[in-house]
Amino acid sequence: MNKPEPNEYNPYYTGYVSLVTETEMVSALANQIDEIEQFWSGVPENLGDHSYEPGKWTVKGVLSHLIDTERVYAYRALRFSKGDPTALPGYDQDAYVAAAGFTHLGLLELVDELIMLRKSNIVFFRNLPPSTETRSGNANGSEITVRAIACILIGHVRHHSRIVAEKYL
Repeated sequence: MNKPEPNEYNPYYTGYVSLVTETEMVSALANQIDEIEQFWSGVPENLGDHSYEPGKWTVKGVLSHLIDTERVYAYRALRFSKGDPTALPGYDQDAYVAAAGFTHLGLLELVDELIMLRKSNIVFFRNLPPSTETRSGNANGSEITVRAIACILIGHVRHHSRIVAEKYL
């Protein structure tokens, strides 16, 4: 599964896609597991409930957001890979984080959940017939291909890991 062309996703996602230097998306998804483990296992547990300024997500909130996005985008990829023409709505990331109920969990529990989801998504993307990777659908008012979703998942994790490194650590 190759990296998507710019016409395969809304320009909003350019920042995420630009963080992906790899050309093969399934391998990049798999290799990112090590990135996730290395970075997030180095975040001190006592920072889990910390936010860098009022109104911003806590570190656990960022992880919850990564988990939610992994699920939502994988669902979109599933639907579009099957040729489902139904337009899918966006989701309110702030409302999802607010309703997540993660405060009783440790950082490593959230990291484990993200990694388990990613492993499942790797199997999903790896087993797709090549003819499905450029299938597209409408999500949140914009056309997007299956392989663009895979790429965005990689860039999305890198984006938020960078923010945590810069603003929380």
